[in-house]
Amino acid sequence: MVTQASLIPAYKNRVQLWHSIAKKAKAYLDFDQLLKIYQAIYQHDEVPVVWLPDHATLSNANLTRFMQAQNLKNYQELHRWSVTRRADFWEATIKQLNIKLTQPYASVLDLSQGNENPVWLPGARLNIAQSCFQQNPEKTAIISSNEKGRKQPVTYGELEKLSNQVASGLVNSGLQPKDRVILYLPLSLEAVAAYLGTIKAGLEAVLVADSFSASELSRRATMIGAKLVFTSDAYWYGGKTLPIYQKVKDANAPKAVVIPYDGNSDLRNKDIFWKDFLGSEVFTDHIADPYDTTSILFSSGTTNEPKAIPWNHLTPIKCAADGYFHQDVHPSDVITWTTGMGWMMGPWAIFAALINGATLALFIGSGATETFGKFVQDAHVTILGTIPSLVKVWRKTRLMEKFNWSVRVLSSTGEPSNTDDYLYLMYLADFKAPVIEYCGGTEIGGGYMTGTVVQPAAPATFTTPTLGLEVKFLNDNGEAAQLGESGEVFLVPPSIGLSQSLLNRDHHEEYFEGMPADENGNLLRKHGDNYKLIQQPFEITHFYKSQGRADDVMNLGGIKVSAVEIEKVLNEHEWIFESAAIGVAPDDGGPEQLVIYYVPKDKIISEETLKKELRKMLSAELNPLFRIAEIRQQTALPRTASNKLMRRSLKKDYFGRKES
Repeated sequence: MVTQASLIPAYKNRVQLWHSIAKKAKAYLDFDQLLKIYQAIYQHDEVPVVWLPDHATLSNANLTRFMQAQNLKNYQELHRWSVTRRADFWEATIKQLNIKLTQPYASVLDLSQGNENPVWLPGARLNIAQSCFQQNPEKTAIISSNEKGRKQPVTYGELEKLSNQVASGLVNSGLQPKDRVILYLPLSLEAVAAYLGTIKAGLEAVLVADSFSASELSRRATMIGAKLVFTSDAYWYGGKTLPIYQKVKDANAPKAVVIPYDGNSDLRNKDIFWKDFLGSEVFTDHIADPYDTTSILFSSGTTNEPKAIPWNHLTPIKCAADGYFHQDVHPSDVITWTTGMGWMMGPWAIFAALINGATLALFIGSGATETFGKFVQDAHVTILGTIPSLVKVWRKTRLMEKFNWSVRVLSSTGEPSNTDDYLYLMYLADFKAPVIEYCGGTEIGGGYMTGTVVQPAAPATFTTPTLGLEVKFLNDNGEAAQLGESGEVFLVPPSIGLSQSLLNRDHHEEYFEGMPADENGNLLRKHGDNYKLIQQPFEITHFYKSQGRADDVMNLGGIKVSAVEIEKVLNEHEWIFESAAIGVAPDDGGPEQLVIYYVPKDKIISEETLKKELRKMLSAELNPLFRIAEIRQQTALPRTASNKLMRRSLKKDYFGRKES
């Protein structure tokens, strides 16, 4: 009789066979040859495990030390403890991260108002920026570079002085705690100092992606009542100059502090250069309540009014905890992430690196250039975070294969990844590093699904919910999804990091209204992603495969956008009577693809012409990253009795047609 136990050695033998080939791969095989071997070895495995932690990894992992400190035997026990004794887990985590409190808390967690409205660390006082500066002042905090060449490293002491100069400059400008300032610039040394200095002064840093247009910047500045903007005159990206200060002027934005990178722009009368703005290197930090707002981030969608999501002094604890437990950040690590200051992974990387005492490596420019690959090599990056769309470019161009990377942990976020592409990502790091899939949200302050360095790793596959956060997977009938089934993710509050308010929406209506309760009566929190649950013969409960969004929001090129916004644009075409947009996950994984169902007004002259024109409309009116993969003509679109468009029916139709 074949049992699960008897399968384990055979499965591990396949992994060992793969390792014996893969570790020599780059010396003897190109990736296409290796891919054929991989497909032959794992042809019968739904989840091809290609990496197992060795003894050194297990011995040195942060998780191992934390489990030993809590007298827990394995990761499964640790996760169970982290969600059944949440106050104990988060108290131990706060101590482990050495979060600096100027006044202690009366208790860790107060649930007297229910799990939807927890109160964490009541009575405590702190400024979370102080927890970023607890290393030796001579230790390197930031290594930065751009497409034109390497800059000098900056120590923790130098970064703190520069952050103090920003805080002093804000006070000297007449700004007061709770005033709001916009950061509209790339993720750079100055951006980090501006961000931490704003928090030190008790102001609220509003993060706006510098890729947004002048009109989008203006809309956000007006929405939140900004009093100042940090920006740069321009910077190089992909060999081209991006003149972002011009967009600040076009937006008629408030007073700007301009960092000169690649020019000497003529300033408006009210604006000031960075060096003239900076104040004293000595500053007394504003001490705050844990729930005081430190940052305001916007949902990544292109809706008429993006959600304005506040982060407080607690949120960085979640960032740093995920970095410590799941990306295994040590003080000896050098971390880089291909992200920008306007997205949540920008501030996430700052806190995950600095609170854990590591070095943050910042590259200002395109990650699709040889210069970036050389930066990863020369900066001795050990933890590399990226997005699937960029990995696909690396695989296509093979620009990164000439470099010798020191990466020990890879991580991915932003959109679903593709198995073969992520096998290639591991190939770039000589298969010495697992890919830690990391999925979360701005309103979570980090991730809810991820992996670890103490568990097996398979490309494009998750192994666990994040520590301290419990999730439920419910099928279309509202029941717990079983092995082999897909389920929609629901979160079980409370957790440090989860938002409890929105600035321009009703938080309860957005996340809790109409949601079911779990078996303990706890109200579930909506998130909107789908996962397939898979079991494998390892000491692990499940593997999980991302299957994109469950609601009417889709993730295209790492940007969330509602189907309604896409349909609104496409319905303006003269040939379209009505349309329906759905996001579909490819069979082999990877970012969602946009499929359009449409009802024509009259006979279409050319469907290929229509597809090209619809693509141009989306590119011009929403985002050039939104590419239409396929269009399908219908005589009518499915609707409910109340006339609501049934996009789930269209998804079933799409996959039904593919299979038939």
